[in-house]
Amino acid sequence: MKLKSLLLVLTLLFGAASSHADEPQPPNIVFMFADDLGFGDLACYGHPYAQTPALDQLAAEGTRFTRFYVTGVTCNPSRTGLMTGLFPPRFAKYAADYGFGDRTTITELLKQRGYHTGHFGKWHMGPDDDNGTYGIDTVEVIGKSRDKNAGRDDDLYAAAIDFIREHKDGPFYVNVWGHATHFPVNPPPALADKFNAVTVERADFPDTMQHKFEECTQIGGDLDACMRRYLGDVYQIDQNVGRVMKVLDELGLRDNTIVVFSSDHGPAPIILKSKGVREFSKNMLGSAGIYRGGKHTQYEGGTRVPFIIRWPGHIPAGRVDSQNVCSFIDWMPTLCTLAGIDTRPELLDGEDISDIWLGANRERNKPLFWKPSAPNGSPAMREGDWKLHLSGRGNRQQVELYNLATDPSESRNVAEKHPDLVARLTKRLNAWNAELPEDYDKKKNRK
Repeated sequence: MKLKSLLLVLTLLFGAASSHADEPQPPNIVFMFADDLGFGDLACYGHPYAQTPALDQLAAEGTRFTRFYVTGVTCNPSRTGLMTGLFPPRFAKYAADYGFGDRTTITELLKQRGYHTGHFGKWHMGPDDDNGTYGIDTVEVIGKSRDKNAGRDDDLYAAAIDFIREHKDGPFYVNVWGHATHFPVNPPPALADKFNAVTVERADFPDTMQHKFEECTQIGGDLDACMRRYLGDVYQIDQNVGRVMKVLDELGLRDNTIVVFSSDHGPAPIILKSKGVREFSKNMLGSAGIYRGGKHTQYEGGTRVPFIIRWPGHIPAGRVDSQNVCSFIDWMPTLCTLAGIDTRPELLDGEDISDIWLGANRERNKPLFWKPSAPNGSPAMREGDWKLHLSGRGNRQQVELYNLATDPSESRNVAEKHPDLVARLTKRLNAWNAELPEDYDKKKNRK
């Protein structure tokens, strides 16, 4: 009798072990984030001179989105939204200074799911960057590469690659957050020299780029030389992306790894100062393509970014998604679905768009909102094809309404032609704005 009982227990244990062994491992996730890279800065997004073969290949092997948005138009708000699934102005204590408080992060959820988690490069998510912060096992805040002849992000990509090799048995999640093309753009000569044949023809660029050319020459810049330096900085991003793709192939991880490349917001402006021009400012020739604005603005050039994602056998290859409206506010719920995480925070501003990543077409369920973390900050929203901007208060409130389907450059304010629509959207935007803190705590003396 005892022998039969023992055999029964062993059978159950063996069956449970076999069942667990047969359970598919959740996918690895590699998230490469550029800084201040414009929507139009890659060859596969239409730049006339850029050389980005690795990113072009990533797009050919995955899906390239053209209606993908960030959650903020400066560095920290963009990171806050994707890490927490909450619109940045919900945080009364500015997250760049105080962190995310008691809010759950996607890395914490993935850590609980059994992921090895890593972060390499730029941080900008609060004062604490020790290992274990936000559930991230390995945090290495790495600045510009020590080798003066290398691209500025080489060191942080090398550290991320070491992490991938160490945790190749997975599952792992890794942030690879670079510094290019943030100010100052000053790549090694070898990178800029690769583009010595480039001669800028202003007609190759849309109207939205012409003011940058004028500012560059106004402060004494040579358009050809400045463009070559900017292209060199973009090229080093591409080289590093290629290094990651090569290692994933070498380790046999291609098929079970979600690879994402994007930018934290639109391109930075040329910085002009009343008491002189900042060195290297003339090299800030990032392009938002046909879109108006860039970093610091909530127009499309500031909020719309390149987004490329690959997961062989799951995410369609060679697809250009120009229909679905997606955002990094959806990052947390979407990764939770793909990683098999059931427990999520009750308050999430984003929605699960895993079906869209996997090839579906549909209207999003929630509008997108933007606002600076300031009491009198001007809010904006996108719902369907409509983009609404509000500024001022009361009777002095100014309204801008654009139909992005017919006017993606936001050049024709049609608010007066659609009073009913303006009233409905304004009511919704003001209602969201009323949910936000009345005041914000920001440190006055930042590093």
